[in-house]
Amino acid sequence: MVTCPVCEGTIDIDEEDVDEGDSISCDECGADLKVVSTEPLELESAEELEEDEEEKADFLEEEE
Repeated sequence: MVTCPVCEGTIDIDEEDVDEGDSISCDECGADLKVVSTEPLELESAEELEEDEEEKADFLEEEE
């Protein structure tokens, strides 16, 4: 069991069935989530991760 970072609902997932980088959906709110760690199991919103990656790419382009 893990908590959804978007709606804080409980997601019933077996930690042995997922790997870092896997995508899952929250049953309660439908948010797309990514597994960022397996020990302990941690999830982040896929949208937030994409925004962070875009910001990093923009920052690196500005430095060049």
